[in-house]
Amino acid sequence: MLNVSKTKFILYVLGIIILALGCSLTIQSDLGTSPFDALLVGLSIQVGLTVGSWEFIIAFIMIFCNSLLKRQKPEFFGLLTAFITGLGIDIWLFLLQNLVQPEQILIKLVCLGGGLVVIGLGTAIYLHANFAPLPVDRLMLIIQDLTGMNIVFSKTLIYLVFLIMAITFNGPIGIGTLLTVCLGGPILNYFIPLIGSLLDNPNPTANRDTDKNHSI
Repeated sequence: MLNVSKTKFILYVLGIIILALGCSLTIQSDLGTSPFDALLVGLSIQVGLTVGSWEFIIAFIMIFCNSLLKRQKPEFFGLLTAFITGLGIDIWLFLLQNLVQPEQILIKLVCLGGGLVVIGLGTAIYLHANFAPLPVDRLMLIIQDLTGMNIVFSKTLIYLVFLIMAITFNGPIGIGTLLTVCLGGPILNYFIPLIGSLLDNPNPTANRDTDKNHSI
């Protein structure tokens, strides 16, 4: 049991680190970020504090919103994920500010596209650990459960709500935001079953051999 817990925690942390990297890449692309990250950046510019700090503050608020929707006690453990994610974003932004400063549109698009893929990969990995989802991702799962729709629908719906809020605070809205709204859900929907199959069945060839031996 201890080994399983360690494995889940490693996946949890690894997924968050990858997710934070993806968010930072989209911010550095200067083409617009996801509506949620655009809101964080907008709040950071308009009000103050770091992007990561607002990640934690918004997460704290959303925990109570999720509690009302789910009609259960607030999941304060999600604040740990928000804290690590916010810290990761701030660290990645600090590290990338001198390494990734794309000026040509093609490089910006590569940075943006890579960021979107990395976000989907990181989110799928840490959600698979089933440790403590970010409140925004918990909301995505709650909406999926309440509506019976898939991840694409719930994630897109959340993106649209945060898009309105990001515009209000003059967040970095651009073509990257549109691409995130359109592609964020499908990318995550692609990675979730893929990561699940890879992590739950890391050596399918060996398992097939075992099944053959068992049947002989």
